[in-house]
Amino acid sequence: MNRTVLGIAGGTGSGKTYAVKSLLNKYPRNRVLAISMDSYYKDLSHINYKKRVEQNFDHPNSIDVNLLENHLEQATKGDKINIPIYDFSNHVRLGETISISNAKIIIVEGIFALHFSQLRKLYTIKLFMNTPENIRLERRLVRDVRERGRTIKSIKDQYNSTVLPMHNKYVEPSKIFSDLMLNGEDNIDNIINKIEEFIKS
Repeated sequence: MNRTVLGIAGGTGSGKTYAVKSLLNKYPRNRVLAISMDSYYKDLSHINYKKRVEQNFDHPNSIDVNLLENHLEQATKGDKINIPIYDFSNHVRLGETISISNAKIIIVEGIFALHFSQLRKLYTIKLFMNTPENIRLERRLVRDVRERGRTIKSIKDQYNSTVLPMHNKYVEPSKIFSDLMLNGEDNIDNIINKIEEFIKS
């Protein structure tokens, strides 16, 4: 089976995850596999909580890229992979995993999806979601309060101290590797149509 591997990058809150979820809803469950890089944060259970929260989670070194590369290589062969589940409130990897296998379309989504050369070489198509900073911050606030149990102050403090500087240093420059730039403010149907048209071309 020929498999299409998409790498979708963009800043936090750019709309990557929403686009991926929209693609998943459009195709049969066993046809599309989505791999979020957020699941591959390094496990910090070996250090105390105070030191965990001091870690820079917006630096490429926070990602277990070797495990992700290994899983992506297995997925492209149709093998089963066990995706980690990450606890964002406590910054640790949980004991459970999510098992997925044999998808025709594989999507890797995350802020560093185009940063790592060992991942870029595995993609069929490389995409970058381009979204203004103010929109990205608004979306991050909503997401992290609702889904990750964080306070608005902690989110803003982290955004100004690490998220934005790391975005400018590592995420934004990676868009030069993209095959297609997407407008994160665009209608979601238009975004999905552009992705599908590019896959077919």
